[in-house]
Amino acid sequence: MMKFLHIAIVALAMLGGAHKISSIEVERGWVNLYDETGKKYKSLNANTVGEIQGYSSTFFVSRNGAWIHLYDAEGKKYKDLNANTVGTVLSVAGDTFTSRNGAWIFTWDKEGKKISQRAAHSF
Repeated sequence: MMKFLHIAIVALAMLGGAHKISSIEVERGWVNLYDETGKKYKSLNANTVGEIQGYSSTFFVSRNGAWIHLYDAEGKKYKDLNANTVGTVLSVAGDTFTSRNGAWIFTWDKEGKKISQRAAHSF
């Protein structure tokens, strides 16, 4: 029984260490990630990250040259997508992001998989 309790305590401690993005700010060459308490918990080199396109509590999207990069809430880059394929990132929400490429709007999951597309309306 004590072994099970020890494993449960260790698992809860590991989960408690995960951050959620509340805010991202670019300042003097650094991309700073802030948690829900307003505490800065990670700084990344802005030249490496590129331009922030949007973020949710669990991931963020950036563009650097011809590449769209996906980062987790801990600031670890985990996926690169060709910007010519993705197009312009419109928004990031929850576990998805949307982009527009020509006459199409795409919805992508946070892993970088295209999950839907539709024709864009022109106004």
